[in-house]
Amino acid sequence: MSFRSGEDEKVLVERSYKAVTDAIDKGTTIDRKSADLVAVGMKAWALENGATHYTHWFHPLTDGTAEKHDAFIEYSELGGVVENFSGKLLAQQEPDASSFPSGGLRNTFEARGYTAWDVSSPAFIVGTTLCVPTVFISYTGEALDYKAPLLKAINAVDKAAVAVCQYYDKNVSKVTANLGWEQEYFLIDEALFNARPDLILTGRTLMGHSSSKDQQLDDHYFGSIPERVSYFMRDLENEAYKLGIPVKTRHNEVAPNQFEIAPIFEEVNLANDHNQLIMDTMTRIARHHGFRVLLHEKPFAGINGSGKHNNWSLSTDTGVNLYSPGKNPKANMQFLTFVVNTLKTLHDNQDLLRASILTAGNAHRLGANEAPPAIISAFLGAEVNKMLDYLEEAVVDRKMTPDEKTALKLDIGRIPEILLDNTDRNRTSPFAFTGNRFEFRAVGSSANCASAMIALNTALAKQLTVFKKDVDVIIESGVKKDEAIFQVLKKYIVECKDIRFDGNGYSEEWVEEAARRGLTNVRNVPEALDAYMTDKVINLFGEMGIYTPKELEGRTEVEFEKFTKKIQIEARVLGDLAINHIVPTAIRYQTNLIENVQGLKNLFPESEFEKLAGARLDMIRTISGHVSNIKAKVAEMIETRKVANAIENEREKAYAYDKTVRPFLEDIRYHIDKLELIVDDELWPLPKYRELLFAR
Repeated sequence: MSFRSGEDEKVLVERSYKAVTDAIDKGTTIDRKSADLVAVGMKAWALENGATHYTHWFHPLTDGTAEKHDAFIEYSELGGVVENFSGKLLAQQEPDASSFPSGGLRNTFEARGYTAWDVSSPAFIVGTTLCVPTVFISYTGEALDYKAPLLKAINAVDKAAVAVCQYYDKNVSKVTANLGWEQEYFLIDEALFNARPDLILTGRTLMGHSSSKDQQLDDHYFGSIPERVSYFMRDLENEAYKLGIPVKTRHNEVAPNQFEIAPIFEEVNLANDHNQLIMDTMTRIARHHGFRVLLHEKPFAGINGSGKHNNWSLSTDTGVNLYSPGKNPKANMQFLTFVVNTLKTLHDNQDLLRASILTAGNAHRLGANEAPPAIISAFLGAEVNKMLDYLEEAVVDRKMTPDEKTALKLDIGRIPEILLDNTDRNRTSPFAFTGNRFEFRAVGSSANCASAMIALNTALAKQLTVFKKDVDVIIESGVKKDEAIFQVLKKYIVECKDIRFDGNGYSEEWVEEAARRGLTNVRNVPEALDAYMTDKVINLFGEMGIYTPKELEGRTEVEFEKFTKKIQIEARVLGDLAINHIVPTAIRYQTNLIENVQGLKNLFPESEFEKLAGARLDMIRTISGHVSNIKAKVAEMIETRKVANAIENEREKAYAYDKTVRPFLEDIRYHIDKLELIVDDELWPLPKYRELLFAR
């Protein structure tokens, strides 16, 4: 249940209510007296709805959420225990920060960290606990979470975008970044889930051959939702509405047992909170229905993985979507201004944007026939491309005549007619314009949206700031405002032309073409993460006030560490399964074959025996070869892992794991796959697991 205004206003005095709304709309601070009044009202509302505890709810760098529950009780000065929740408790708390990842920002013995109330995101009740969204910072002030830098990035793009909007509408005083996420996920029967140690411990199957029938016929996509799943979805939506999450869409996805849920657009910070909540909620609700939710980007080899498309846009407090064409040339110039600056942002920051979404899980998914490639490019559609090409041609380097400017503005005024039902979609593009927004399709299903949104909004804020400076310089030279804007837009269109691509992003031809254009193609996670520590990115985040160099270095180290640990866990799990499950089963099957061969030898003469037992003898030899290889490679992987673990530098360790340990996963899996084809029935539930799963 979500705490909002409305009937709750009666428990707040007018001054405190205004303090809260001003803090949300204008970013002002709330004084202690107002915070006390808000806390009283919030506590009353929570108690009325069955809450017994409260918690500061935050997003540490673990890719999950965190909470520490306290009861609404304290010792009274007069003696005894009383229910209490003050403005001080609402505004700030001190959870232990020592065990959360910080990338060296905090030592283990330095436990102090602070959570501070994010007034812009409504409090909510889960079960019997009042949850207050908060930022999480260290004792020395560094951000230890996703929310604090996200709020800074949102504020930065607000200020930069308002300054640009002033060219077109002096009434604009605030620009809001909006987000509509599309959460894909798998639902797995709990009994089958529990039969797979690799699925339990790593979120994906590390072995197992493909099902005879999975998504070849595309018959699951948008098909009739299975009844059992429909009951789960209904309960999930009911819980979402109680929490104030405006979920709207549900459907079957491409892969068997894969589904999607999506909400109405919200402000980025609130949308991100709601996405974290929905992932937690669906995990909880699924258990009530005998399901487990898989949010790993690639839980099964050979079929589609899961993403989380981030539909992103900007809107003004005057009610204008800056990525929607308007009703007159001025509004359409504004539309083109933001489209072109977004393309320039994408072109100049492709490595940063890739780093913001590339993880150990997402690396399995990008570039397959289900997700965009690791090459960052933008799809615009034929008509928008034509308009930009026309703008490039029509804006001349000399001073434009009145007739030239009039003709240009008239053509710009026709944009809504041109775009009407003429904007297709391109599922192979990582960043696609879809009519009134851009869709960042490369984000992984398990990700915190904040990572991509921090990078995108920060980079755009910087680009819009540069754009305004470039335009103002030309205006100061005596050129009229409109013509100055046209000149800068033309310059940007030419400079970022290489980022525009409307073709098949899966094709080898595009890989070659992208290289000719100078676009980067990094599939290696540690190499992608290196982009965070370039001077360009450090300066960007520092200049925009998002991260200090120390904060950025710490966060990047956390990402290297997460990558290493995920590969480490997968290697340990696969080694354990191979030695303790696969090899004994193979040897037992081989023993059965040997006994069978010996029986044949006792029953039949030599000439007939060789004919009857030849295939079995070959199989015995084959099993011996694969078993020996599995044992040898597992032992080698363990030794390699020991060497990598001895590296103290997290970046170097991540590179070592990527280059030496990770390849063993595929090598060992290859030999296990060969064994599975031989000892199919003996290895249940490992090899036939997927076939049974999808048959259901």
